[in-house]
Amino acid sequence: MESLGDGLAAVGYQAGLVGLLSGLLLGYCARMGDFCTLGALEMAFLGRDYRRLHAWAVALATAILGVHLAAATGHADIGATFYHSIAWNPVASIAGGLVFGYGMALAGNCGFGALTRAGGGDIRSLIIVIVLGIASFFTLSGPLGPLRARLFPQDMQTGPSGIAQGVAAVSPVPATAVAVLIAVALLAWGLSHPAVRRPATVAWAAGVGLAVVVAIVGTSAISHDSMQGLQVEGPSFTAPVGRAILYLMTSTGTLPSFSVGSVIGTLLGAFLATLFRGAFRWEACDDPRELGQQMGGAVLMGMGGVVAMGCTIGQGLTGFATLAWSGPVTLAAISAGAYVGLQHLVAAGRV
Repeated sequence: MESLGDGLAAVGYQAGLVGLLSGLLLGYCARMGDFCTLGALEMAFLGRDYRRLHAWAVALATAILGVHLAAATGHADIGATFYHSIAWNPVASIAGGLVFGYGMALAGNCGFGALTRAGGGDIRSLIIVIVLGIASFFTLSGPLGPLRARLFPQDMQTGPSGIAQGVAAVSPVPATAVAVLIAVALLAWGLSHPAVRRPATVAWAAGVGLAVVVAIVGTSAISHDSMQGLQVEGPSFTAPVGRAILYLMTSTGTLPSFSVGSVIGTLLGAFLATLFRGAFRWEACDDPRELGQQMGGAVLMGMGGVVAMGCTIGQGLTGFATLAWSGPVTLAAISAGAYVGLQHLVAAGRV
């Protein structure tokens, strides 16, 4: 008979494999399609160019549609994700999102964007990733952990409780239909930009969204089959970066997880994409002040991302894909924080 330890190890490796595969898809498609949240916001806020935001909408529409169709057919357990199993704390979403967004502007990238750039040889981005991961655990379970738990408590709840369920409760429209309508509206808006309607642009953006679907469906299947209480999750790059760093330092005494596989897979996928494009090159920071600013931004992202329980990808894409209330609210707060940060940098002559 298989021991409990062997069972847990098998589940860990299976989850790590799902994370690796979904991360490979995510990192490769993001790098090939120049998918970057801060880049999209910067072009919109400072250049009035909304092309990359439209591509972001295509990715989000794909994720929403795929996740909810999978849930409707019994292949995804949205209620088992922490976006729905933990009661939404609006204050945490807004406060954490604002801090994360401001830090993202200072750092010049979010955790996911820094990871994909690190895959292309950018040493500065690798430093940002490492600092973000350490700051996230400093806030999650380190010295700031008790204060964070007191200020932003997390209460458990049962069953999915999000936008689709809320609309379905006050209207005759089923939750799945609500999700489909939202996805179609986002897709229509995304494809309304002529530059986004190019087949390659649509394919890479859809691939980013599909990576979320692969992750949630994969972890749902493992959770159902293993009976080990595995967390159903999708890509996120705040606390999971810290978990990946911890695993790389203690792998002989710890088990792999979805988070570890996702972070490593994203880095590897971005690396393969830069090799395919012939764009890999080593880059470093020549300005110590700029590096200090970026490290400070990474600290803010690590802290804010833990408070908000996700980042631009964790809440903005994965959480939004499940149509949890926290997804769009956190994404809006991150965007507002990034706007303030970008305006600050413009006023200081650093953009």
